[in-house]
Amino acid sequence: MGVKPMIRSNICLNACPEGCEKAVRDQIGYVKKMFGGRATGGPRLALVIGCSTGYGLASRIAAGFGYGAATVGISFEKAPTESRVGTPGYYNNAEYDKNAAAEGLASVTLDGDAFSDEMKERAVAAVKEAAARANIKPEIDLVIYSLASPVRTDPKTRVMHKSVIKPIGQKYAGRTFDLVSGAINEVAVNPASDEEIANTVKVMGGEDWELWIDALEAAGVLSPRARTVAYTYIGPRLSWAIYKNGTIGRAKEDLERAGKAINKQWAGTDKAAWVSVNKAVVTRASAVIPIIPLYIGCLFKVMKAKGLHEGCIEQIVRLYRDRLYTEEAAADPHKVAVDSENRIRIDDWEMREDVQAETEVLLAGITAENITTQADIAGFRHDFLEAHGFDVAGVDEQPVVAGAGV
Repeated sequence: MGVKPMIRSNICLNACPEGCEKAVRDQIGYVKKMFGGRATGGPRLALVIGCSTGYGLASRIAAGFGYGAATVGISFEKAPTESRVGTPGYYNNAEYDKNAAAEGLASVTLDGDAFSDEMKERAVAAVKEAAARANIKPEIDLVIYSLASPVRTDPKTRVMHKSVIKPIGQKYAGRTFDLVSGAINEVAVNPASDEEIANTVKVMGGEDWELWIDALEAAGVLSPRARTVAYTYIGPRLSWAIYKNGTIGRAKEDLERAGKAINKQWAGTDKAAWVSVNKAVVTRASAVIPIIPLYIGCLFKVMKAKGLHEGCIEQIVRLYRDRLYTEEAAADPHKVAVDSENRIRIDDWEMREDVQAETEVLLAGITAENITTQADIAGFRHDFLEAHGFDVAGVDEQPVVAGAGV
């Protein structure tokens, strides 16, 4: 018998170690294929804050195996015990380090609270260690900020803040589907209080990104040509009531504010900061936000039919190769293609008029009877499971782990 996923309310409670490891190797293989060997003009030393899953993991893999960068990764994971498996990110990090060592790439992975002052100090030491291993200067030329945490303890006040996914100003009602049964359900969410809005901004906004840049500057470990990128999502208008105009959107506005503040601080230098607007992908959060799972299911169906579909690793390869490190942009950060708000848009294929129009038609016509043909529910479910090491091609025998559910 193999490990079976334990899913409750669209949240997976366990992981398959072998599947997580294979998925990391698959992403490494994709990066090598797309770059055709070690590319030039990219980062030599990268710090990825939030490195263990999703866009953060993809960012580290692309930097390391695409450009040969030494990397320092930071995340907060749970190691396995005698009674239960570890978190997916625990196995992802270990597999990254294992493969990096095999190819002579310097990597240091730190586990702990990325919001804390202590972690910032540990990161500076880790940067110097990674640089020494790679025989390069301890100067970070790429900082990726990709934290996804539901809580944050302010390092100064020691107050813990909790984020929420809620609308602002009025109640929101929308449809979602159950990952196990496939049933369509109506979900209602009450509006956030002022305190909940403030707390969400505190957790998911840009304050900590700024604190990281300040700490790295003070420690003298930033390259004179350092670049930093944080990730966001905007999405279609139909999701704005719960997303862009909700508590998450308010936090993302603060993230953009922080990017502009960092650039103001770096005015007159060769350093630069951007917020990258990425495509909708399956994450723990997207699986539980009303309307988003159904939207993503329809979007996947349309984008796959048009040959435009991308997951996290495909998006980040395109971010690096076609935006941050083109020949022009590698020489001058002001040559990076951005929109009117200085945002990098790699959600451009998702937001194409034809893609959005066809997605809206599919979404409007979904019923309990046609959901599996109207939307790519199988694709959504696969991505969700794969993120936890399940449903990974080439992993046939999955060992039983006590306490994980079989």
